[in-house]
Amino acid sequence: MRVIGLMSGTSYDAIDAAAAELRLVGDALVLRPLGMVSEAYDAQLRAALAAALPPGVVPLADVCRLDTRIGQAFAAAAVRADRDLCAGRAELVASHGQTVYHWVRDGTVHGTLQLGQPAWIAEATGLPVVADFRPRDIAAGGQGAPLVSLVDLLWLRGRPGTPVALNLGGIANLTAPDGTAFDTGPGCALIDAAAREFSGGRLEHDADGRLAARGQVHEALLERLLAEPYYRLPAPKTTGKELFHPGYLRAALAGTGKPPAEDVIATLTVLTARTVADAVRAVGATEVLASGGGTRNPVLMRMLADRLPGVALRRSDDLGLPADAKEAYAFAVLGFLTAHGLPGTAPSSTGARHASVLGSVTPGRDGLRLPPPVTGGGPGRLVIER
Repeated sequence: MRVIGLMSGTSYDAIDAAAAELRLVGDALVLRPLGMVSEAYDAQLRAALAAALPPGVVPLADVCRLDTRIGQAFAAAAVRADRDLCAGRAELVASHGQTVYHWVRDGTVHGTLQLGQPAWIAEATGLPVVADFRPRDIAAGGQGAPLVSLVDLLWLRGRPGTPVALNLGGIANLTAPDGTAFDTGPGCALIDAAAREFSGGRLEHDADGRLAARGQVHEALLERLLAEPYYRLPAPKTTGKELFHPGYLRAALAGTGKPPAEDVIATLTVLTARTVADAVRAVGATEVLASGGGTRNPVLMRMLADRLPGVALRRSDDLGLPADAKEAYAFAVLGFLTAHGLPGTAPSSTGARHASVLGSVTPGRDGLRLPPPVTGGGPGRLVIER
């Protein structure tokens, strides 16, 4: 089955559309990557989305407009991926949508909201669409994240030692072979917020870590940031921009004497490297397979490597999964599992009472024609075909 996975993460810089050919062979789910295209949000939509994210307060009319416009943007990405990567032969679209709120209180997730109305994708492509993956796991008592943990567990199975899959997106998360999976804290979220804040919106991120490389760590600011209680919560746990947003950064900077932008960004980069490294050591990792936009920041990657002596740090590309598209491929896998009636969660990772078949399905142009459900359990491993 050819599946297009659509993903826009907490950095909300672009929609990634990854196409995969997926098939079950014995106990293996075989994934052949067909490529990725990326579609940036237009400036107006990105500004509207930024205004709606916590701690922003917007009327329901704006939420409705965002749901429609994000859905149309996801639809355009899916159409392009089907045309350019699948020669018009895609059979299913799996859309994560755009997370705008993750409702966490006292360590329990009560709800989550991803915008990007899947009807627009189904109408534009003519294909069935699996969307709204997270709520079912939450309804079963889970965190609803990190949902890529099941894919990671299948992918890591059989590797020697204790390999850990790490995603360095706006929020960083990891998965260990024993099923432990959680958000470690900010990946690039606070670094990006500082870049925008200090440049007056001219910069969206610290390209190649150039600002961090010129700065000095502000120890008092780092100490204040590390006092965040989230880092000491037990797994499973999830977080997002409900906590790590621009207002959080401004509050942390209050009373620090207005350090230079480069020093703030250097400090935030150390914060990410340190909190990720602490989490990696806590699960006894011998190898880290990293993906996400943060892997393009050489300063962050060097800081992380320095804090993990004796632990091999590699990009997921080395194992055949492009680091920039890994989450989009992961949701293609989750969509495939749903289409075949197979669970898409690992309860040991999310804390749910049981594994669940994820998502809601929007029929395509020809109605809903899904393959027969697979019996006898799901795949035991994920094989990347190169």
